[in-house]
Amino acid sequence: MKSMAISEAREKLMSIHGALEREVLAITKRNKPVLAVMDWELYEAITETLEIMGNPDMMARLQKSLGEAAEGKLIPFEEVARELG
Repeated sequence: MKSMAISEAREKLMSIHGALEREVLAITKRNKPVLAVMDWELYEAITETLEIMGNPDMMARLQKSLGEAAEGKLIPFEEVARELG
């Protein structure tokens, strides 16, 4: 994780975006992290993961699917695409 003082971040806020690429930047005040800045795609991925993990029904379905995949119970993409039209 990268780190930057809050005073420096204030000056560079708009140019920080290109430097992150799925990384988290810790903004510090007196050498203690006070904020986290991250790429929007990473934020969305984290929130979606937390949403799934916080939903017992979704987690049960995911675990069942992973178990079926490990057992080789897979459906070819072409078959699924044909069924969905």
